[in-house]
Amino acid sequence: MSTINTVYDFTAETIDGQPAPLADYRDKVLLIVNTASKCGFTPQYAGLEGLWKKYQDRGLVVLGFPCNQFGAQEPGDSEEIANFCSLTYDISFPMMAKIDVNGPKVHPLYAWLKHQKKGLLGSESVKWNFTKFLIDRHGAVVGRYGSTVEPKELERAIEAAL
Repeated sequence: MSTINTVYDFTAETIDGQPAPLADYRDKVLLIVNTASKCGFTPQYAGLEGLWKKYQDRGLVVLGFPCNQFGAQEPGDSEEIANFCSLTYDISFPMMAKIDVNGPKVHPLYAWLKHQKKGLLGSESVKWNFTKFLIDRHGAVVGRYGSTVEPKELERAIEAAL
């Protein structure tokens, strides 16, 4: 088994079922977020879209990964999630297919992200929706931010990574 060194070694699936090799984002700064449509933090979609619009021309890509593991707050299928994001928050950043971020069916990307940048007290598990991972232009995890950290609070870290 080869060693996974960067985020570019993973492939995800877009919300409409297409393969999305993260190598396509090489030399970009990534903000990877597990999202949910029926969560108290759902309004962060607006802030994430704001970061995407403000920094995409400088190389930021926001990637949303819907997840139903916290309070069953993302019960919909891909079409329902895409419609919600489009109609409610006018999301234009890339949204991926629904995944697990913890447990036996954890997506390999999230297993790697959590191992690279541990949370509070060295815990690897994602605690709730809208946990954010910041990836630099070399594919390394440079920041992990909990649900209560608003997207706008990441601007300084994003600017440093850009």
